[in-house]
Amino acid sequence: MGKVTGFLEFARIEESSECVPQRLRHYKEFVHGLTPAQAHQQSARCMDCGTPFCHNGCPVNNVIPDFNDLVYRDDWKRASEVLLSTNNFPEFTGRICPAPCEAACTLNINLQPVGIKSIEHAIIDRAWAEGWIRPQPAAQTTGKTVAIIGSGPAGLAAAQQLARAGHAVTVFEKNERPGGLLRYGIPDFKLDKTHIDRRVAQLAAEGVVFRTSTLVGSAQDAAPGMTTISPEELQASFDAVLLAGGAERSRDLPVPGRELAGVHFAMEYLPQQNRINAGVQLPRAINAKDKHVIVIGGGDTGSDCVGTANRQGAASVVQFELMPMPPQQENKPLTWPYWPIRLRTSTSHEEGCDREFAIATQAFHGENGQVQKLTTVRVEMQDGKLVEVEGSMQQWRADLVLLAMGFTGPQPALLESLGVTTDARGNAQASTSVVGGYATNVPGVFAAGDMRRGQSLIVWAIREGRQAARAVDEFLMGSSQLPR
Repeated sequence: MGKVTGFLEFARIEESSECVPQRLRHYKEFVHGLTPAQAHQQSARCMDCGTPFCHNGCPVNNVIPDFNDLVYRDDWKRASEVLLSTNNFPEFTGRICPAPCEAACTLNINLQPVGIKSIEHAIIDRAWAEGWIRPQPAAQTTGKTVAIIGSGPAGLAAAQQLARAGHAVTVFEKNERPGGLLRYGIPDFKLDKTHIDRRVAQLAAEGVVFRTSTLVGSAQDAAPGMTTISPEELQASFDAVLLAGGAERSRDLPVPGRELAGVHFAMEYLPQQNRINAGVQLPRAINAKDKHVIVIGGGDTGSDCVGTANRQGAASVVQFELMPMPPQQENKPLTWPYWPIRLRTSTSHEEGCDREFAIATQAFHGENGQVQKLTTVRVEMQDGKLVEVEGSMQQWRADLVLLAMGFTGPQPALLESLGVTTDARGNAQASTSVVGGYATNVPGVFAAGDMRRGQSLIVWAIREGRQAARAVDEFLMGSSQLPR
């Protein structure tokens, strides 16, 4: 463990960040990782619990007490090896994971938890800086071929695992560059895309082939500049297929006035700014400059819209959340070690945003086809249902409305064309069992990540990609040495 009395002597250290006026001038990352001395002190707080609940709270089962101890002992190289043994991409999770491990930390019962996420961030950044992360191509090849559809965290994790097992892996991505929602859905100020680029370069050096701007489907569904490959051709050309696309269908708000210009899905808005940051010229991009913006949806995607709108120079930003305002502090004896429901204030909220809870949008209004305002009512919980509060109708100015209410599942066309059975929510139906896990009803076709489980966290996507890789390896070879 770290220092025996460390949890009594040292307080939690938060990562620092640029002040709000400075960071609103750019789209670069603004959070500063811990210094080695800070990471050393933070890791000293780890208690080496008899039952490390943090390990169970982490979806990829990071061996957290071990790498904390190694950081405390200043053995950063071994700490990085322990970290990478369970997580292919700690530089992603160390930046954008909500850290369920910290909610499960034993210290969190009555104190502040160990800053596990910040230690992970420090370890992986140092590993890259020291040159410890290098391609690990397979010593020998198997002659088996695998197609992976989707290059988000699930697809990339599976690709790396399968390539290291010796299989010839090809990743198909419909966008122009790999990364999926990591690249096009998460703002650059939360995740700089150079982190994706160097991982893609590592995977390519390990033998993974990336086919971008390629749609698996029919030519009539392809955007200009895309090539297509039919599902039948894919199955005929590869020994196994892994479906690792995202849950891309945005939840809509079908109220009067939805057709007005200026009402957009968050996933129409956020990818455009990321492409602009990457140097892509867009003739008609959505922009919040000098506009009164309303973001409907109180989750991470809504928060990302808030941060982006403020950087574009919005006149005002208001975020709506349908559910009542959660408590400022969770009831720890009741919720620990599980993920608690409590009010969370993101860095984007700190940059300027009014937050409205228990509010429902009833209609959009506008002139000449352009949205200008919207009507809301307040709601309250009665007998487990949200009901309208009488006399609470209100109108809000809105030049730009962004719908960020989550995602309902994957696009159905690919699943239908392959004949993959879906569950009640439209996700690819496949279990996570040790035997037969991640396999769909179609022989040789597997599914993982958001396409299988629905909208979820990046850390769950990485877990599913790793486990699906083992399932594919077992299918191809009869057994597997890949970790599950």
